[in-house]
Amino acid sequence: MQEDRTLMASNHTKMKIPHVLTVAGSDSGAGAGIQADLKACAARGVYCSTVITAVTAQNTVGVQGVNIVPEDFVAEQLKSVLSDMQVDVVKTGMLPSLGIISVLNQCLKEFPVRALVVDPVMVSTSGDVLAGPSILAELREELLHMADIITPNLKEASALLGGQQLETVSDMRAAAKLLHEMGPRNVLVKGGHLPDSSDAIDIFFDGQDFYELRSSRIKTRNTHGTGCSLASCIAAELAKGSGMLPAVKVAKRYVETALDYSKDIVIGNGPQGPFDHLLRLKSSVKSSCRQVGFNPSDLLLYAVTDSRMNQKWSRSITDAVKAAIEGGATIVQLRMTNSLLHLIAFMIGVVVLQIDHYNAHIGSLNITIPKRRKTMPSPGMEMSFKKASRLISLKCFINFPPVLICAVEWEKDAETREFLEAAKACLEICHSHGIPLLINDRIDIALACDADGVHVGQSDMPASVARTFLGPEKIIGVSCKTPEQAHQAWIDGADYIGCGGVFPTNTKANNLTVGLDGLKTVCEASKLPVVAIGGIGAANARAVMEIGAFNLRGVAVVSALFDRECILTETRKFHALLKEAASM
Repeated sequence: MQEDRTLMASNHTKMKIPHVLTVAGSDSGAGAGIQADLKACAARGVYCSTVITAVTAQNTVGVQGVNIVPEDFVAEQLKSVLSDMQVDVVKTGMLPSLGIISVLNQCLKEFPVRALVVDPVMVSTSGDVLAGPSILAELREELLHMADIITPNLKEASALLGGQQLETVSDMRAAAKLLHEMGPRNVLVKGGHLPDSSDAIDIFFDGQDFYELRSSRIKTRNTHGTGCSLASCIAAELAKGSGMLPAVKVAKRYVETALDYSKDIVIGNGPQGPFDHLLRLKSSVKSSCRQVGFNPSDLLLYAVTDSRMNQKWSRSITDAVKAAIEGGATIVQLRMTNSLLHLIAFMIGVVVLQIDHYNAHIGSLNITIPKRRKTMPSPGMEMSFKKASRLISLKCFINFPPVLICAVEWEKDAETREFLEAAKACLEICHSHGIPLLINDRIDIALACDADGVHVGQSDMPASVARTFLGPEKIIGVSCKTPEQAHQAWIDGADYIGCGGVFPTNTKANNLTVGLDGLKTVCEASKLPVVAIGGIGAANARAVMEIGAFNLRGVAVVSALFDRECILTETRKFHALLKEAASM
């Protein structure tokens, strides 16, 4: 009995995870069906379980075969999940037989859920018929009256209405009203295939009001699975507690963003390719240009550019980076010095960060949510406030615990925009030579240009949080002055530490020095590779490298390389000096 009470108390402290169950067919090409549902829910930060109704042989050309799962086994899958896993929302896709629809109806009566999202899949994107007239009749009779929302496209809405032609927005409104009379509480008629329209127009009807939802039409072949993904995203938002109209708006914005990101990717030879739900595939291609993973030997000659020095010598940051690499720099860090406030908000374990994958030309900015806010942003929520005399509007885009990813609009900042474009150009230069590029402090810039990593200070974002954003493959360095800070960097998942300033320097004001003894103490305590930084030049670099610490792998240099007339010459000298010192 005591064990039972302990277990019950333990269960009360556990976090309830939003859960969507998708009941649909499997797409072997992974663009639509169950596979699209899984990816869309993952992108929205919701757990997704599956009941497979059919297995298809399918690719970007079309559907080559369909194998329907026996209805008794569909029933077994449904009962297995619904009886145990606290499902919030059920989303349906391909329901290929009368028996499967009947089984689903019975299971939903036996195991009620918070909401039912019905995507009446009848025809694939490639035009292959997936459900016949008898299925339509059964769907109308058994399922539509149970649905909280149905999401037909123009062809599906027409089929449900007996072949009624839908060619205008007015037709879509009439169709939404007629479909609502069949029983669903809400109707979304998708107008992606509406002729003679430059926008993607959807009509949402809640039984009382019509809402015309418009977005820009993305010109791309990669539209396979958009309907499945939209419905799954709606289900995900409902599972998180969103209202119906906000859930629809977030889902539409999400699909538009994913299509825009994916418009140029090429998977398959057919007319309809898949899109990237997680907005990561292009980053993977770019990062393959250099070897993945951190190599401590890269720290030997760590070149840190400084925007003020580049301005002083009237040289571009790209020219400075190119010269340093040609001279022998083994890793490069970009450091931008400006007057902007770049702060990250921490509130109840939640980070708010702007990640601009899609319109990087307008720049990127970290912001602080005013501490007076009592609630965390949720998808679709909008806020406006002043920061450094600039009006900033924030719209929460992705809720992926413990992270909220937000789309932010602000008065354009030329410095940030120019730094981002320069970072992209420097990344190309570095990767063409197999050299990693890190960004100092600015995790938003590192994400936007897909740099190899970041270096953060003690007053910046903790390495553990940076790792959450950047993922396991990126390089993270942390500035440390004490053994305690070095130990914390190791706990937080950093790849290396930068120890200093070793000597006085003019590049950072009020920077306390640790000296050679302090450097050695930190090295001896560190479980990570160490790079020394601060006031290091040709006259003292050898003394630094000869302190006798096995994990001191190199020196980071700023002024001794970049505050010189010829970066190439100085870097060559420095590289030769360090190679000689390291070999002794």
